[in-house]
Amino acid sequence: MSEMNNMTAAESAATKAAVMNQVPGPDVEGQSPLHHADFAGLAKRGMQEGGIHLRELALLGHLTLRCDSSNHEQVACVAAILGVSLPLTPLTSAEKGAYSIRWMSPDEWLILVPGLEAFSIESQFRDAMPGHYSLVNSSGGSTVLMLSGDNAVELLKKSTTVDWHLSEFPVGKVVSTLFAKSTATIRRTGDQCFELVIRRSFADYIWLWIQDASLEYGLVIKA
Repeated sequence: MSEMNNMTAAESAATKAAVMNQVPGPDVEGQSPLHHADFAGLAKRGMQEGGIHLRELALLGHLTLRCDSSNHEQVACVAAILGVSLPLTPLTSAEKGAYSIRWMSPDEWLILVPGLEAFSIESQFRDAMPGHYSLVNSSGGSTVLMLSGDNAVELLKKSTTVDWHLSEFPVGKVVSTLFAKSTATIRRTGDQCFELVIRRSFADYIWLWIQDASLEYGLVIKA
């Protein structure tokens, strides 16, 4: 019997995919795209009251999944791994605890998980997911901003062309859109609370834009 025939299914699958842990471990300090902004310091010495509240959810795991939503085995496998089912309705999301999934297109989802769990979850997909699919760990390429406050919608109206009225954009809805002269994937998590997934290369630009767009409301940085 050849060496290939002696391999387990998992070992055989591993030879077909380049899988590596992109996070060295909790003992190595990670730096977000906005590390230089010193949100922790700004939260202590900056404004304590204002209409815009901003916080970075730094160093999360970002996994892009592409699979067949009509494949019941694949859908069930995702739910078994993450403990939350894929949102199959366009422009919706689902979450449970620290895991959240955003519908991006009929066969694409963006999954956010705690950063140190990304490789473990990726490995579970490699071992258990049946059929043809794609899973890409793009954790280093994006970051997440939480935007909230009494004037959060007003700021978004300055930055996008989306209708943010609750009747048109309810809690849980997701859209990928232009944000100023960049892009963002925006999910509503509360009446006046939004999550922005932004590209690493535009993080500083969006941070500066939000500062400027918040001048009339007051910007409160949260650590």
